[in-house]
Order: sequence, then structure tokens, then C-alpha cells
Amino acid sequence: MKAIAYNKFGNTEVLQTVEQSKPTIQSNQVLVKVKAFSINPMDWKIRKGEMKLMSGSKFPKNTGVDFAGKIVDAGSSVSGFNIGDDVFGVVKNMMKDGASSEYVAVPASLVWKKPENITFNQAASLVVVGTAAVTAIEKMGKINSKTHILVNGATGGFGMFLLQLLKKADAHVTAVTSTKGVEFAKKWGANIVIDYTTQNVLSQKAMYDVVIDLSGKLGYKNAKEIMLPKSIFLNVTPQPIEIPLSLLNNLFTSKKHVVVLSSPGIKYTNILLNALKKGLDIEINKAFQFDQTKEAYQYAEKGGNIGKVVVEVN
Repeated sequence: MKAIAYNKFGNTEVLQTVEQSKPTIQSNQVLVKVKAFSINPMDWKIRKGEMKLMSGSKFPKNTGVDFAGKIVDAGSSVSGFNIGDDVFGVVKNMMKDGASSEYVAVPASLVWKKPENITFNQAASLVVVGTAAVTAIEKMGKINSKTHILVNGATGGFGMFLLQLLKKADAHVTAVTSTKGVEFAKKWGANIVIDYTTQNVLSQKAMYDVVIDLSGKLGYKNAKEIMLPKSIFLNVTPQPIEIPLSLLNNLFTSKKHVVVLSSPGIKYTNILLNALKKGLDIEINKAFQFDQTKEAYQYAEKGGNIGKVVVEVN
């Protein structure tokens, strides 16, 4: 089967299309013919070697975490799924496995039946950033209409889900995005939208209970300027050193620096599936073909895209 792999850390030029053996399944696994996989920032952080303490340095590595496709085989202990079912899911170990191939073998506990009202591209875009959005809201604690939340970098894949879920929680949300993201931020539920090309969020008079930086460009140091005395800054793109430093910093300030680490599972996916039934929107920014995977990553890594970028596998 064809797969996308790399044999050293680096930029997109290290990505190669290779031939690999079709995976064999264990008793608790399903074999999925992949129809689409999505691109997430974690993919290139791993590929560039920024996460090597967790990913290790053993090659070759595949890329991609969440996918959608059709079950073509199932292990002897698998129940609830049949050959031919349309499903979506994630690979078991996002640091070492990869979804960028024609087939993936994954535990049945990490796949779910695809709702009929969404496409394979949309289903492949749901789990990683959707789980991160739900986890971030958990970290916020009790929120309501009096909770003022700033979402910086609000209309990428993560922000797309976060804005919609915060709207359902009745929070008061200010979204920071580019000019092309303004209407999407409004559609997804932001109360106030700041276009960063014409306005500086740090120069506004507003103060916030929660600041979440999805772009990785604001940072805790800057965010403190617009945080209320008892507030939290959610860091979803932490450098490894920031994890212990945030814990130490929090001993001495009421403006807390909270690192958000998420792990997909049935609890979070069920929340997302319920949201889909109530109209959760999944915007696909652009879909590439499998032989354009390198170009897809180049496109995604430039940033500033609305919604998700996906790769279709025929």
C-alpha cells in the first residue's frame, strides 16, 4: 500500500510517498480503508523534531492522526462494527503512528461510526481539534453569560469548534481573526470580533476572565495585560519547558497559566457527536489529493486558514 513517511526530522521536503505492507490486525482492531485524513499542527511539530522527547527518534515515521474511511476487516473480539461500515477515528499513538496511508489498523475503541450528515473529509477533521476544544472548555471551569473569553486565532480548525461549543455554553466570546475570518467567527457564535489586521487586541479596553491563544503568537506575558486579577491563560501550543514553568508561576499569581493537553476518547467524541446532531459546523478550507500531501502540508503550515485542511485518499 502507499503511505506518506519520512526518515529524518525536517520541513515538508522530508515527506515521501513509499510502499509499505498492508497492516495486519489484532483481535481488538479494525482495518480501515482510508478515505481522508486531516492535517493538524501536531503533525509538523513532530516532523520537525520539536516533540522528540515524546515521539522518539526512530524512523521511518508516518504523519497524520485523525482519519475517516470504511472498515474492510475486523478482529475476532470486535463488536459493534461490521465490514463495510463508514467510520472515523484516530491512530493509537499520535507520536509514533500515522494515518497518512491507504489502510490503517487501529483499536476498535478509537473509531466511531460516521454520521450520515457529514462527509468523509468532515469526519476526518473532527476528533483531534474537537477533543482539544472540549478539553479547553473543561479547563475553563464554570462558565456562563458573565464569563468573558478571548479566543486569539479563532477561525482555524480548533477555533471553529471552540467558538461553537462556547456559544452553546452561553459564554461571552471575543474572537481575534483575520479579515477573511470575521464572518466565520460571527457565524460560529462570537459576540465581538477583532480583525487583527486593523486592530490590536492589547490596545482595547476590555479585560477577560479567560484568554486562550490558538495562534501561539500572543503568549502569556502579553496576555497578562488584558487578564482580570483572577483569570486563566490557556496555552494549547506549549513548549516543553513551559509545562513546569507554568506550575511554578501559578504559585505566585492569580493570573494562572494553564497548559492544555488533550487525548481523544469516547467521552469527548460523544460530546462532539451530540453537537453534530445539533448543527455543529465543520468547514473544510481545502482538500488535496494523496499525491499532493507535501503541498497540503506546505499550505497548512503557512497558517491563516479558515477551518480544516484535509487529504483525500482514493
